[in-house]
Amino acid sequence: MAKHNINIQDGYLFQSLKEGQTMYLELVTGRHLLGRLKRFDRFAVVLESEGKEILIYKHAIATIAAAPPAP
Repeated sequence: MAKHNINIQDGYLFQSLKEGQTMYLELVTGRHLLGRLKRFDRFAVVLESEGKEILIYKHAIATIAAAPPAP
């Protein structure tokens, strides 16, 4: 019987990418980033923030959350 590898982060990131959600990232340094996920791979994510694309290595990310809707 084949064992399936479940990768929670890929599912979460793919859903966020597909929906075009604004994401809130906190880095291990304490810096906060807000933007839209443009693409991701095994080691990094690209976030579009303030008109710029930022490459962030996953090992530098402490938390990722969907940003609350704007009032």
